Amino acid sequence: MLEFRYRVLDAAKAAPLFERRTKPLLTHAESGAKLIAPTPAKTGALRNSNPPLTGHTYWMFFANPGRLVKPGEHVKIEIGEFRVDGIVVH
Repeated sequence: MLEFRYRVLDAAKAAPLFERRTKPLLTHAESGAKLIAPTPAKTGALRNSNPPLTGHTYWMFFANPGRLVKPGEHVKIEIGEFRVDGIVVH
């Protein structure tokens, strides 16, 4: 699993990131593989979906089958229209 953490600076602007129907996607730059945030039956989506609060830090997990993504490699995160490219995995 890969954990993505982020801090909300403006709750109104961040609201679309928390919509349950929006599916987050992580793209591994080196292989082009697209990884999803799992939704286990017992726990539900491994991400936050309550309304965001300014100044709070949130998280989401992405599947990483076979440890495809390794430390030092680059990924892109897409959540609806929000996109961040060039994230280095630690």
